[in-house]
Amino acid sequence: MGSVVAVSLRSGHHFSKTPSLCIRLLTGLGVDGDAHLGETVKHRSGVRKDPTQPNLRQVHLLHAELFDELGAKGFAVKPGDLGENITTAGIDLLALPTGTRLHLGASAVVEITGLRNPCIQIDHFRKGLMAATLDRDADGNLVRKAGIMSIVVADGDVRPADAIGVELPATPHRPLLPV
Repeated sequence: MGSVVAVSLRSGHHFSKTPSLCIRLLTGLGVDGDAHLGETVKHRSGVRKDPTQPNLRQVHLLHAELFDELGAKGFAVKPGDLGENITTAGIDLLALPTGTRLHLGASAVVEITGLRNPCIQIDHFRKGLMAATLDRDADGNLVRKAGIMSIVVADGDVRPADAIGVELPATPHRPLLPV
């Protein structure tokens, strides 16, 4: 079982989000008050492509362990800096299969839709940071480490120090792909 390290949101379209004491997740919509709230895509590149497509990026989760890894490479990054809504600890988010449900706090539940695909905005935040969030596995495949995306399947408040329970989907498991 993991835990919530921090929660963040921001009403406008900005790269970083503001840490908060609590965020409210709304079923089928996302984080109340956040720029990515809605049933249809809110990510600017997705809106330009097709504004009617479903919003698979309602809640962005990022593992705090990445901050230590980035710190070792000379990047000072803290919760909310990379645009995540929920910063976690103790769970290997990137190893979870698509469709995994994360139970957050007393009642909130999100379902993982895929990987965050890091974009050039990361380099606008800190030059060279995008490359630091990418890696290669033993087979030479690209590994994206900038977090995972999810949709809200049950309402609830999420706060720092809340427990996170992991509910795996039925097999066969599908690996995470960028959304």
